[in-house]
Amino acid sequence: MPEEPTTERIIFNSEVTHGVDAKRRVQIPARWRPKKGSIEFTLILWPKYQVGACLRVLPPWEMDKLLRTLNAMPNDDPNKTVLKRIIGTQSVQVVPDKAGRICLPEEMARAAGIKDKAVLAGLIDRFEIWNPERYAQIRAADEAKVPDAFRTVE
Repeated sequence: MPEEPTTERIIFNSEVTHGVDAKRRVQIPARWRPKKGSIEFTLILWPKYQVGACLRVLPPWEMDKLLRTLNAMPNDDPNKTVLKRIIGTQSVQVVPDKAGRICLPEEMARAAGIKDKAVLAGLIDRFEIWNPERYAQIRAADEAKVPDAFRTVE
């Protein structure tokens, strides 16, 4: 299994709005890509939010953590198979092209409501790709939770 890079640390922070071209390609910020070599991201259609799905994007070391978490679940837990099936069938690996763009699969982009613009939201160890209107809704919901959330960190 690939390990988290030790020579280069990538932190997925900030938020960026980019256009999505006719081939459904979206630019990944340069600071979110390794300075040397390439990286294979896993895109997962993430249906967990009430406002609608987004695309969760995991670097290899975070995908490995997710797989370990799923495999550690008891085999008699019905959620294990459901999660493995949904994540397994609703994900794809992508590598940014030389211009730093990734192509969003048509069905995934449609399910996430992504058309001509997308918001890339950094989650520190991963990022999400959102339809701008859905992102505005999730951002407003997050803002309402800020006081409680920040009580858990120093």
